[in-house]
Amino acid sequence: MSQFLTERPSWYRFRRLSEADSVFAFLARSFLTSPTNLSNLSNPFNKKNNEEDEEEYHALFSGTRFPSLELWESCYRGEDRRLSNSVTLDVAASYREAGIHVDEKLRQPSDHIGVECAFFAYLCGKGDQAQSLGHAFLDRHLRPFAVEFANALEEKTRSPIYKDLARLLRESVEKMAEKMAGNEWLADTPASPLGGGQGDDLTEAGLPMGLRFLRTEERTEEPRGEAPKLQIPICGINNCGGKCPLTVDVSDNCVLAIHPSRHPDATKPPGIQVCIRGMSYHQTFLSGARLRYPLKRAGERGEAKFKRVTWDEATETIAQETERIGKRYGPQSRYVNYSTGVAGAARGDLFAKNLLALDGGFLGRYNSYSTACTTFATPFTYGTSETGNCAEDLLNSRLIILWGHNPMESVFGSSQKFYLREAKKKGIPIIVVDPRFSDTASELASRWIGLRPTTDGALMDAMAYVILDEGLQDQYFMNRFCLGFDEAHMPAGMEHCENYRDYVFGKHGGTPKTPLWASKITSVGEETIRWLAREYATVKPAALIQGYGPQRNGNGEQIARGGTLLACLTGNVGVPGGWASGSGYMRLHRQPAIPEIPNPYNGKIPAFLWTDAIIRGTEMTARHDGVMGVGKLDANIKMIFNLAGDTLINQHSNVNRSARILHDTTMCEFIVCSDLFLTPSAKFADILLPGTSLFEGENLGRPWLEGDYILYCNQSVEPLFECRFEYDWLSDVARKLGYYDAFTHGGKSVRELLEESYNAILGNEPDMPDFERFRENGIYRYRKKPHFIAFEENVRDPERHPFPTPSGKIEIFSPRLHEKNDPLQIPAIPKYVPSFEGPEDPRIETYPFQLMGWHTKRRTHSTHDNNPHMDRYDPHCVWINHQDAEKAGVQENDWVNVWNDRGHIRIQAHVTDRIVSGVLAISQGGWYTPDEKGIDLRGCVNTISTSRPTPLAKGNPQHSNLVALSKADGYAKMSRAEVSCTEAKSKTC
Repeated sequence: MSQFLTERPSWYRFRRLSEADSVFAFLARSFLTSPTNLSNLSNPFNKKNNEEDEEEYHALFSGTRFPSLELWESCYRGEDRRLSNSVTLDVAASYREAGIHVDEKLRQPSDHIGVECAFFAYLCGKGDQAQSLGHAFLDRHLRPFAVEFANALEEKTRSPIYKDLARLLRESVEKMAEKMAGNEWLADTPASPLGGGQGDDLTEAGLPMGLRFLRTEERTEEPRGEAPKLQIPICGINNCGGKCPLTVDVSDNCVLAIHPSRHPDATKPPGIQVCIRGMSYHQTFLSGARLRYPLKRAGERGEAKFKRVTWDEATETIAQETERIGKRYGPQSRYVNYSTGVAGAARGDLFAKNLLALDGGFLGRYNSYSTACTTFATPFTYGTSETGNCAEDLLNSRLIILWGHNPMESVFGSSQKFYLREAKKKGIPIIVVDPRFSDTASELASRWIGLRPTTDGALMDAMAYVILDEGLQDQYFMNRFCLGFDEAHMPAGMEHCENYRDYVFGKHGGTPKTPLWASKITSVGEETIRWLAREYATVKPAALIQGYGPQRNGNGEQIARGGTLLACLTGNVGVPGGWASGSGYMRLHRQPAIPEIPNPYNGKIPAFLWTDAIIRGTEMTARHDGVMGVGKLDANIKMIFNLAGDTLINQHSNVNRSARILHDTTMCEFIVCSDLFLTPSAKFADILLPGTSLFEGENLGRPWLEGDYILYCNQSVEPLFECRFEYDWLSDVARKLGYYDAFTHGGKSVRELLEESYNAILGNEPDMPDFERFRENGIYRYRKKPHFIAFEENVRDPERHPFPTPSGKIEIFSPRLHEKNDPLQIPAIPKYVPSFEGPEDPRIETYPFQLMGWHTKRRTHSTHDNNPHMDRYDPHCVWINHQDAEKAGVQENDWVNVWNDRGHIRIQAHVTDRIVSGVLAISQGGWYTPDEKGIDLRGCVNTISTSRPTPLAKGNPQHSNLVALSKADGYAKMSRAEVSCTEAKSKTC
């Protein structure tokens, strides 16, 4: 063996290897342990070299440099290239055949390159009796894997040592294959019985590192020693609307396949459909790019340079910084960022808030990125956000209008898709209003009405004009239940203020909101507007269901209120087959929830304004910035927990602005991130921790909105590497801060917390099984499903059941909004307010396209973007109308530049008639990937989205963006001033 190692001069540095060591044992040590042996052999007296070798080792084998080197055969071979798959299982079966198992201390899948080398070294030492197994293992596994791995190692390493090591690995397996083909067998030790002995008295003395002998109870008589296959119920816990009920096939800690649940509660009508995202969880979350160990920032923030640390060091640092920042700046300086990567009952942001609440408090938040405008605005009309009817009631409608609503891709709840399809079968016409001809429009629509983003309010006002002008309104409903619709029904003392009817007809000097007026703004034809208004007013009952896309505009509150006005005007509120519009929430079943510990600090900010709270928190007030609970903030945000979420960078508006803010460590002093991968947000962590996937822990899933079921996600495999769920390491932080018992409720596990939350609702649902039966089944479908019709009681008996507004009526005119004294941005009545970066913004002369995003079926927000298998379902590109493409000289699949003064994207074009002219669309969630010039090459729509909040809710306006477009070669002609993100290109972009 020593001769083999020294045949090439480049391997002189390994001349100290003992004669007894095989080359594969040496390779195993090199891939599995600290590089001390390599460094010492190279130059034992050069401390700098030792440090550089140590850094390079961890970059390659701990994953501290990205993109990281994949170390497992399953990631290189076969169609399903990921961790812990059938390849891994087959490797483990070879070990079992030899009476061997991987040492659990390694926390590595069986097909790790170092473990495979160690196993082959062991077989070499067993002489002729191991030849057959060794030959098969080399031919089937180690040889093809080693060649591909060596190529990858040689490409990724910066060290001559590891380049030589890659060559040695490649040449060693080829030479060994030659020797085996000639029936030669290298044996450094005398032949001995395979396995080395009997029973539990075996020692590990004869095994290379990383391996151990099977214990007696682990031995099996099954073919090749394969472990039995288990079928384990799991569920989706990402922020997807359906929460897929799934079954995972597992054997020997390997995930072999995913199937839809076959439990009767999952399959009985209307059934729970499983989406393509759910069926791809294993390909996404078991990627070889997983974070593996706790990391600490080693370079400037945002550079993605890290060093490996222990869990104790990581949690000690978090505890010290939590205490230091809290004492120095106060509780309002600590913030838990909006995150939805885990949307189960047990989630990291909940536990982080509980910990901070025990330690004096934290700056709270309200609203969400998804529904801020409609959730905030709808109660000004109705007094509540519970304005929807149950999905089954759609079969009572005679007309359904889906306004900016795309449930076929976003999976909006558990049963809405089913009942919409049933409605179509029944012959109920479905109209889709959307700038983009979505999958929902393609499958369901009898007619698609395309309009420009932000102009929904103008279309609604013109519809109201037609309805009123032609006397089609439900005047009885307006007179009986509504406040402020016309002059006769204004609030006392506000008779002089503008009412909605006068506004629509331009009675006080305004422009009448005619179809002609609206057509110029919206691009919808006059006759189409008249037709839509007449259909909605005369075909009763009708359901106008507002999606969440239109309210994610700069005038989103007014769009939400406009929909509620139309529902009232046509009398479609509180009736079967109708829909009150607005946010559309429903009061149905009580759901299990782990309790939050009350926050002793009362201050809250809108979720969308956290970057503002970093740079000007002390200037933020209730009146101008939506601060709640306190008059103003006394400190800026100095510490952020960003757990299982990509909102720190990727999902927040104006990525380059966020990156510049976070890059400055004097502003936000400490950031903790926990995730599965190095997301764009994780690059900005000071402490970066490896989280667990849905396969590696337990949780409880609940669908969006109307969900008549709950799901249990059982743990199906052991956590990979040193990955930990947030509750576990936050418990360690709590212990260091002295709050362990209070934080863990006396040392309870996640399962025990989930069981408590489940048991807490048993009294409300007497048909529910006990927790253990529920966990075993993985699903429970409620036996008694409420048939919810929003405001049915209020309309039937208004004296006993007034609307939950201050006046007891539906407030078309809102005295509360009138008191804000901002009629241009926040009018007291629903009216069209031109949005910033809409078609009436003067900036459109410079940036002639409106850019919107949408929720694609291939991602859940930014989750799954790192899974290339998903591209087959929806390739990531910018949609452009064929007329616009022709003017720009752009053809299908051309690379184009999309930019404004906030940033620059390079992306391929999809030329189509399925989008309105003048509008571009990029599905949200692409991972921000800038080149050296700061140009984003993945098409993260938030690279160029605005961070200006909406006027009332201070919410998310991410569909209100003006941009320019050109073919990709046009970028070379642009001046530096035209692309502002280049100002920060070197580190943060």
